[in-house]
Amino acid sequence: MALVKYTEDHEYIRVEGDIGTVGITTYAQEKLGDVTFVELPATGEKVKQGSPIAVVESVKAASDIYAPASGVITEINDALNDKPELINQDAEGAAWILKIQLSDASDLDKLMDRDTYLEYAKSEG
Repeated sequence: MALVKYTEDHEYIRVEGDIGTVGITTYAQEKLGDVTFVELPATGEKVKQGSPIAVVESVKAASDIYAPASGVITEINDALNDKPELINQDAEGAAWILKIQLSDASDLDKLMDRDTYLEYAKSEG
């Protein structure tokens, strides 16, 4: 079973083995409104936990997406180039943004589990 963790910036990472699938949470896409564009990174790029890795633009704002863990980007979701609105339809499923091969699994210890994240999001109101 996959381990899912969340950041204070409303990203999720679903980890299976040493690969983490990264996207924004349903809460984040609701706050953004209609997504109009996603700027995806290059595969092979090394990222550090907390560094900007992508940009999601909506009718309301542009938001940086931050790496929930350090590693190397192994795959991007090309479907978002043609259909960025997928994020509004299935943010935590088909509309994942990228995959990272983790370099340090202990990065995940700094993130929230689902229940903690839901409480955190509720407190942001």
